[in-house]
Amino acid sequence: MLEIMDTTLRDGEQTSGVSFTGQEKLNIAKLLLNDLGVNRLEVASARVSDGEFETVKKLTESAVKSGNIDKIEILGFIDNGASLNWIKEAGCRNINLLTKGSYKHVTEQLRKTPEQHLEDIKNEVRLAEKMGIGVNVYLEDWSNGIANSEDYVYFLVDNLKDLPIKRFMIPDTLGILNPHTTWRYCRNMLTRYPDLHFDFHAHNDYDLAVANTMVAVELGIKGIHLTINGLGERAGNASLASVVAVLHDQLKVKTSIKEDQINKISRIVEGYSSQFIAANQPIIGENVFTQCAGIHADGDNKNNLYYNDLRPERFGRVREYALGKLSGKANIRKNIETLGINLDEEQMKLITEKVIELGDMKEIITQSDLPFIINDLLHNTREVKIKILNFAFVLSKGLRPTATVKVRINGEEYEETAPGKGQYHAFSKALYKIYTKLGKSKPELINYVVNIPPGGRTDALVQTVITWKFNGNQFKTHGLDVDQTEAAVKATEKMLNLIEDM
Repeated sequence: MLEIMDTTLRDGEQTSGVSFTGQEKLNIAKLLLNDLGVNRLEVASARVSDGEFETVKKLTESAVKSGNIDKIEILGFIDNGASLNWIKEAGCRNINLLTKGSYKHVTEQLRKTPEQHLEDIKNEVRLAEKMGIGVNVYLEDWSNGIANSEDYVYFLVDNLKDLPIKRFMIPDTLGILNPHTTWRYCRNMLTRYPDLHFDFHAHNDYDLAVANTMVAVELGIKGIHLTINGLGERAGNASLASVVAVLHDQLKVKTSIKEDQINKISRIVEGYSSQFIAANQPIIGENVFTQCAGIHADGDNKNNLYYNDLRPERFGRVREYALGKLSGKANIRKNIETLGINLDEEQMKLITEKVIELGDMKEIITQSDLPFIINDLLHNTREVKIKILNFAFVLSKGLRPTATVKVRINGEEYEETAPGKGQYHAFSKALYKIYTKLGKSKPELINYVVNIPPGGRTDALVQTVITWKFNGNQFKTHGLDVDQTEAAVKATEKMLNLIEDM
């Protein structure tokens, strides 16, 4: 079976602004090995810091207990055994030894001859063998090396192939390859060295990392390196989600990856890294399983005409039908049916017109909004049980903001005041003081996003989208207003009414 090595915790951490804490690394490693099912895990670079050493020790201890210690790998350097000692003391059994895969890197960076560099590598490999540490070799800048100094690459591998090296890892370090050159260069390596195990390591500078990885696998490469969410230096590495989908569907190649865990782990890494996933990123983007056009929803009603093999359920997700100015009756009907609401044709027409009107205002409409839209227009599908009647803020320099909230709940009015770290925080604390007194459950706020149209107009509509979790259900509500806090209050009122029925 094809080997998949995840290098999120090593190469992915080279993403600008990304530095995982020790506990985050431990959590991610467990998820990748135990839940997702990667075959190998590159977790760190040797000799980075004392903190990294302690993290790796804890990680290897956990891996020993779970039977995964042989899957843990660490990047090490040609440094007369310093990296090897660090790795052994950290409890790891594998080194991914960084060597130079291009003549230019050897002569200009190391300022050595190929023969000198070869001897240095041999000495490090022999030392690793004595210490009981398995060796994989990175041929750094291999793609430039095979393109511009082919004889050097062959010289190096010819003289290393009979040493105790488990894998030769050929990286496109600077992301220069395309599918045609990947095909040519990987074929050359596989033809010349049919008995060696080669790993391919792609970078995404030309947005070709997934395509190049696909070609490498098609040729017979035995291992590939991927990262969660495509994290990595510059434009990143090949995204695990995209590559796995391509392998399973396009090449019919089996892997050990559990597809239904991909989205969960991608979201966790998104949170830890603070590198937000683009809404249209394949497989894991917010919008990739959302149909917007009404004709598509109509086609899905007629034997799933707009489905492909990328079914959202495979990846722990569900198909959604976005609501906006492109929505037709079929699209809106899909959402309404999901809510269990029945409407006649005249009512459907009214709702469709309203959704299109709101879409023209560039307002995002969610499935959670539909009951309110329906209620506004038809006055017969949902009773608004909770109404935020009034709220006021006191904001003074050097003092904590304070909010006073008056709310009507099932016909009774309540009022409370509370301080907070910000205006909305103070509003929430005052509101939930009322809920606490009434013994009512409170939701968990998962995410808070403010959308402001470009152009700098002070009277522009502000849209606040809040993600909530309540009784195991996760959902979003939004509010629209020229004032950001007012928009958040509107979103909160919608949430309060929704959870009344959960």
